[in-house]
Amino acid sequence: MCGIVGISNCADVSFSLYYALYALQHRGQESAGIATFNGSGLCKFKGNGLVSEVFSEATLSSLSGSVGIGHVRYPTTGENRPENIQPFLFSFRGHVIAIAHNGNLVNYRDLRTKFEDKGQIFWSTSDTEIISKIITEEIRKGGTIEDAVRKCMECLKGSYSVVMMYDGDLYAFRDPHGIRPLCFGKAGDSYIICSESVAIDALAGTLERDVYPGEMIHINQDGVRSKQIAEARHRGHCVFEYIYFARADSRLDGSLVYDVRRKIGAQISDDEPVKADVVCPVPDSGTAYAVGFSEQSGIPFKECLIKNRYMGRTFIMPTQKKREQAVRIKLNPIPDHLNNRSVVLVDDSIVRGTTSRRIIETMRDAGAQEIHMRIGSPIIKAPCYLGVDMPTRTELIGSDKDVEEVRKSITATSLHYLSVSALVEAIGIPQEDLCLGCLTGCYPVEITNEVCDNRCITIVDRDFQTNLFHH
Repeated sequence: MCGIVGISNCADVSFSLYYALYALQHRGQESAGIATFNGSGLCKFKGNGLVSEVFSEATLSSLSGSVGIGHVRYPTTGENRPENIQPFLFSFRGHVIAIAHNGNLVNYRDLRTKFEDKGQIFWSTSDTEIISKIITEEIRKGGTIEDAVRKCMECLKGSYSVVMMYDGDLYAFRDPHGIRPLCFGKAGDSYIICSESVAIDALAGTLERDVYPGEMIHINQDGVRSKQIAEARHRGHCVFEYIYFARADSRLDGSLVYDVRRKIGAQISDDEPVKADVVCPVPDSGTAYAVGFSEQSGIPFKECLIKNRYMGRTFIMPTQKKREQAVRIKLNPIPDHLNNRSVVLVDDSIVRGTTSRRIIETMRDAGAQEIHMRIGSPIIKAPCYLGVDMPTRTELIGSDKDVEEVRKSITATSLHYLSVSALVEAIGIPQEDLCLGCLTGCYPVEITNEVCDNRCITIVDRDFQTNLFHH
């Protein structure tokens, strides 16, 4: 899971990219990078750490130009090495190209082997480099960027939302299933393409719409054009974006994430009524769920855990040991709100179970008598191969345990999960257009040794449309 942004026709574009990446920081905490086009070549700066740690005012001032792209990284394919920090930059036949990618390619190793068999050399271990290889290969054959994007959609299996600079032009495209989010908007005379609408909000811009699955956007001095390159029989929007990853104030494929989560909380209350003194969220990802639960049940909402705002997201910490260490200092209980009380504890999901168990132990130590855990997602049973860090079934507490076994493991008084049907209803997108792989074990793309529901892709090549922006 990563965050990407591309901005065109913007004075001091590096500063706008910085603020947009800041708004997308929740999507990746390992590294950050910015590349701009100054009229003749690329300017770049990238490094390990948070956006505020990587860039200084002096650094941003050195990144001149009016068009650029940026990236924040949470590694899924490729170790956290300097050579894997995006955007990737390269020169080819007199052109300068920069690419940033959010997603995960499940056929990365097969494609890499084919290129290596042709004598190609790879400088990174990131699957993003495969995209650059396909693009340069098509250019070498005399093709256009449009041809290269078409080839990507023919060859790549998995999730990919991409922003790219080709000399001074800005391009973006999204995989035909739309697994990872991508949207575009406008701020003044500037055009913005980004992972989530909150990056447009950060620049006081206006969201136009989501980039359609299989669509390519092209922005240059002549304006904005769009072409539908490919279509899938059904889409595959990631449910975990709604459950956890996206910011609550983002709009994804037509839905406000906060409203989805609040509806889920209300549904959980109806599914499994409980008598309790207070409803408490696990901040911040459980807050909207807890609001909905409280409104529906009539049980007062009260913060019983206070988050250290200087801590990052523990779910995307790279190791289990680091996740457990982070939980100990991330959440602090308020004994006055917990002592001798029965509490409904609401969270977005249970992945490994260790965080939930530690939180419940902390609340009991602070005086809570009963802790009824309510979860805003179904049981996570299977790994994600498409960009979320759930790599093996052995790590997932729900892969081989039923609800009662999970309850005993995390030591909750009671435990209830949302149903798949209720989740689909809250999101407002038909089930056949969602990726529910982590919940059902059935994926929208072909994955070795896994079940796939064969949402086949068709190349359509519908003509460019113009006048995309109406605001």
